[in-house]
Amino acid sequence: MLPTPPLCEQRAIAEVLGSLDDKIATNTKLATTADELACAEFLKAAASAKSGSRTYADVASVGGGGTPRSTVPEYWDGDVLWLTPTDVTGLNGPYVSRTSRTITEAGLAATSSALYPVGSIFMTSRATIGAFAVAEAPMAVNQGFIVVQPHDERLRYWLFHEMRSRVSEYLDHANGATFMELSRGNFKKLPVTLADEQTMFTFGARVAPLHARASAALHENSALATTRDALLPALMSGRLRVSDAERIVDDVRSPAADDVARVRLDGGRPRAF
Repeated sequence: MLPTPPLCEQRAIAEVLGSLDDKIATNTKLATTADELACAEFLKAAASAKSGSRTYADVASVGGGGTPRSTVPEYWDGDVLWLTPTDVTGLNGPYVSRTSRTITEAGLAATSSALYPVGSIFMTSRATIGAFAVAEAPMAVNQGFIVVQPHDERLRYWLFHEMRSRVSEYLDHANGATFMELSRGNFKKLPVTLADEQTMFTFGARVAPLHARASAALHENSALATTRDALLPALMSGRLRVSDAERIVDDVRSPAADDVARVRLDGGRPRAF
């Protein structure tokens, strides 16, 4: 039978770890609210937008990806991040900086994927169509994605939200016998919904801080969860004292976290307070 701490100490442990769970819940709500506010801002800005003759291919580079041969060990477990749809559908928010698998430079050269830069818009395009993420690190992707890089950086968040608002329409253009897929060729020909440039550029500038706050909160959650999972066995075994754990918890909570504790829409402007 494993030794357990006294009841009073178990309660103290639960309180320390509970504070981490509470902070994770707060950050998750912050990230969700910030994204919802950005979506609300888009609906407002898009009220005057319309589809014209311009297509996605006219306003952005549209790419895809591929998979290196699994039978070649030299292609795998390198330093190049390699994104799959499962990585995106498992996210808590539409921002990706890590992948479950990596490939080597040789693997990248052997596949049809580019090494896409930070800010690239990833959309899953087969089986699950319309799961999104913005790249927060350079990475390659497998064949289950359409990757959009706007020609004008100021259009990044406009295209990101415009695409997210049209998933049901994309499904109408998908086909396939084994699973539904939206081909890159069909996507590139679709007309894109645009407003006047000032409206789109202003929208991008206004929602960028919301997405930055949401991303920061979710990154902090990863650190908090790692700390919580490491503290529990150490506390229960007696290798770490509660007082030491409390100091660790204080250190892992970034100073920026309190600055983004709540977000609201005040007079049409996203604001943190």
